Amino acid sequence: MNCKPSPAFVGASWVALGAGMIGYFIGLWRSEMQLNEKGYYFTTLMYGLFSVVSLQKAVRDRLENLPVTDVYYGLSWFSTILCIVLMTIGLWNAELLPSEKGFYAFAFLLAMFAAVAVQKNVRDTQAAEKND
Repeated sequence: MNCKPSPAFVGASWVALGAGMIGYFIGLWRSEMQLNEKGYYFTTLMYGLFSVVSLQKAVRDRLENLPVTDVYYGLSWFSTILCIVLMTIGLWNAELLPSEKGFYAFAFLLAMFAAVAVQKNVRDTQAAEKND
């Protein structure tokens, strides 16, 4: 069953991704953290976004009976879990206000969820256009 996602869902997914990423980046830009801390949080977000898109692709490929090696599938899961753990440890030990920690955590999770939704929409749209 290949259904093209609605324009509203596609738009909402992109807006959520933009809000999560831009909010997170503005928070980093305006923070009084040292540059190495900013780099850690930036890298963790970028690694997380890549991991969840890779995981979504691996899961979807398996559902569609496309070949995905167990190693790649496992690494995708490991990477996704690792970046969430790294963000959790970083925020737990950060010398930030609890409200700042919450802001970064929720912006991170919003961006990660939205990246999965955007990837799904792109793939569903391509599949629907292929079948038309």
